[in-house]
Amino acid sequence: MMLKAKILFVGPCESGKTVWANFLTKSSDIAKYNPTQGVRILEFENPYVTSNNKGTGYDSELWDCGGDPKFESCWPALMQNSYGVVIIFNVDIPSHLKETEMWYSCFVQQQFLQDTQCLLTAHHKQGSGSDKANPALAPPLNKLKLVHSNLKDDRKRSGWSS
Repeated sequence: MMLKAKILFVGPCESGKTVWANFLTKSSDIAKYNPTQGVRILEFENPYVTSNNKGTGYDSELWDCGGDPKFESCWPALMQNSYGVVIIFNVDIPSHLKETEMWYSCFVQQQFLQDTQCLLTAHHKQGSGSDKANPALAPPLNKLKLVHSNLKDDRKRSGWSS
C-alpha cells in the first residue's frame, strides 16, 4: 500500500525553495534562477519506508510555491489537502525573518496544521559565513523545528552569487 503526502515548500522569493525541491527529487530542470511562477509540482516515490513494521512506501508531491505575494489569491487552492509545510528562508536577507512570520500564519496557523507538521529551514548561500548562527526567531516561530541548510550548487545554474 502506498501512502501519499503533499508537502508545500513556501517562503519569500529567493529563499532556496526550488534548490531544495530539486535536491530532494534529484531534479535539475532549472537552468538559471527564475522566480517560480505560481507553483511547480514535483513527484517522487520512496518504496522503502516502513510503517508499523510493514513495508509501506509513499508517493510525495513537493509543491514548490512561488514566493511573490502576487500569487496570494492562489494560496487557498495550494493549501488544500496538504500534509505539511516547509518554510524556507534565506538568512542572508534581513527581511526574510519578518516575512517568515506571515508564511507561518497563512500556511500553518490559518490551515489549522500542527507545529509538528511544519519545518523551518534557514537556507544559507554557500560562502555566506552565517551558516552557524541561529537567527533571532520571534514567537511562535521559535517553537518550530529549525534546520540549517547549505546545499552546494552551481551558482551559474542557480543564479545566486556571493
